[in-house]
Amino acid sequence: MPDKTSKTTERIILGIDPGSQVMGYAVLITTGSKATLQTCGVERFTQWDDHLLRIKAVFSSTITLLEEYLPDELAIEAPFFGKNVQAMIKLARAQGACIAAALSRDIPVTEYAPRKVKQSVTGKGNATKEQVAYMMQSLLGVQIGSLPLDATDACAVALCHYYSQTLVPGRPAKSWARFVSENPGRIS
Repeated sequence: MPDKTSKTTERIILGIDPGSQVMGYAVLITTGSKATLQTCGVERFTQWDDHLLRIKAVFSSTITLLEEYLPDELAIEAPFFGKNVQAMIKLARAQGACIAAALSRDIPVTEYAPRKVKQSVTGKGNATKEQVAYMMQSLLGVQIGSLPLDATDACAVALCHYYSQTLVPGRPAKSWARFVSENPGRIS
């Protein structure tokens, strides 16, 4: 592992698309101006009927990911506002379990609105999950045919975090699409 004080510091970002039934995750390794996807996938919690047992499983699964991949940071998608209040509450609880797991290991957490994640990786804040998946295939080499959309969403969350941390100070890009096109070597 490279020296953490060098200019080409390696950082590991765990991206999570939270859910109480399905949670997407992605591990992005960044070194200097390069970002490489180490792994991504989903954890399923549908075997439990009790919602509180699912939340416990979300917490445990997040702890397992943290212990396995040793991320430096956690990037997580914020709950979206919808009409189904009960679904929003369940999603917020799942997100809280992920955040609590990271904080229990002293890992910094950054939350991103779904619209910001989509904007950062597709250039459109109202992009579909399929469009996000296609961009993950293009930007990170993710094989979208073999992955659930929750996994590609988690990739997008991690990549959004990477982009937000690596913009050149004093020279912001006018759009994420322009930033990506002007910096082709920053993503592999």
